[in-house]
Amino acid sequence: MSWLVHGFSTRRGGVSSVYGSKTLNLGFTQDDSPAAVKKNRELFLDLLGLGHEAPAWPLVTLRQIHSDLIHRIDQPPKSLLAGDGLITNRGGILLAVLTADCLPVILVDRKKRALAVLHAGWRGTLQRIVEKGVGELRRWFGCAPPDLLAVIGPGIHACCYLVGEEVRDKFQGAFTYADELFCERAESDELRRKYPLLFLTARAPGQAELSRKIFLDLVEANRRQLSAAGVPANHVAAYQLCTGCRTDLLFSHRGEQGRTGRMMAVVGLRP
Repeated sequence: MSWLVHGFSTRRGGVSSVYGSKTLNLGFTQDDSPAAVKKNRELFLDLLGLGHEAPAWPLVTLRQIHSDLIHRIDQPPKSLLAGDGLITNRGGILLAVLTADCLPVILVDRKKRALAVLHAGWRGTLQRIVEKGVGELRRWFGCAPPDLLAVIGPGIHACCYLVGEEVRDKFQGAFTYADELFCERAESDELRRKYPLLFLTARAPGQAELSRKIFLDLVEANRRQLSAAGVPANHVAAYQLCTGCRTDLLFSHRGEQGRTGRMMAVVGLRP
């Protein structure tokens, strides 16, 4: 689709040095310098083939608050908006969200030439931001869900997304299929194998139970929302890379103990 511009960044190829050598941090974090971030954004536009067009492509971002708030953009806002989703059918504007474990989701209507970009962490997913994004495209631009294409960008996967019992409880109260989004795994018993006497108890069967950890499949949760909103399954693609597993290529808030950069998902219509 020659009229569409879109992309997901990685951590490689920038000028930042605070998160490793030459990283492409695209978020104005407390550790990095604004000058480095601005240069990184210029480099990213170059990678998208928009470097020579940059003055005509204002970049619209958000003060992301883990909400279900979605803004319709007809022209670049005069101040930074708070929310976690952007939609438009206007050309020459790049919509963007920043991530470092949460999922970036891009929606495109090929017929109406309307689009959305959404930031979906567990809180936004619980509030059905992706499902509501489909609804906003339909409300403002008359988009039919079967005409939408969706891409779920790089984010944390079920292998690494450890959550608490309270998160599962919240999902169980909101989705009938919630149990299918979680799995439990026992903690490693390497220590028990080496020192079994440390785990003996007076109760049967004679050893303390291993605690179990709960993991959330955020990708599947958002697939289910897209399906519930009427987007065909064969119109949904998802990146297989997990931010928690691939900190060599991607930024991960969890994988790097909270000190990391931000990746960017962008989408725009050529004027």
